[in-house]
Amino acid sequence: MEPEVKSDFPSSDVMAEEVKVSISPEDTGTIVPVSTTTKQNEEWRQTVDQVTAFIAELPDYLGEFFNSYKRPLTSIGLVLAFIIAIRMVLAVLDSLNDIPLVGPTFELIGFGYVAWFVYRYLLRESSRRELAHDFTSLKEQVLGSKLSKD
Repeated sequence: MEPEVKSDFPSSDVMAEEVKVSISPEDTGTIVPVSTTTKQNEEWRQTVDQVTAFIAELPDYLGEFFNSYKRPLTSIGLVLAFIIAIRMVLAVLDSLNDIPLVGPTFELIGFGYVAWFVYRYLLRESSRRELAHDFTSLKEQVLGSKLSKD
């Protein structure tokens, strides 16, 4: 059987606030109320209100951040997308290379293209000039034409 603890507090099924008690060494056998949790409840409410306010303002914060750093974020996104695309292409080529006869076939195609390129553009001087002109025109299309002299 457990001993009953009697206190001066009224007993009821519904209490307004929680009461903590401590037993001091001088008052052995007596129960002394220490504090209530009203302060803790108030601090908890303040913390919850702050978090709720932050979450309510989060879309505005993110919108301002994205508008401020639109170009760098876009550049970082494009670089990451490029890296992911390269990794996927390399994974596909690696898996194709594991299939019998596909790897050597790709090598033969590569050797054939190199031989054609050398024959078409590098053997004669006129074809080398044509290649240089084609390269220059492509460079101007990509980078833009030269600045006009005013």
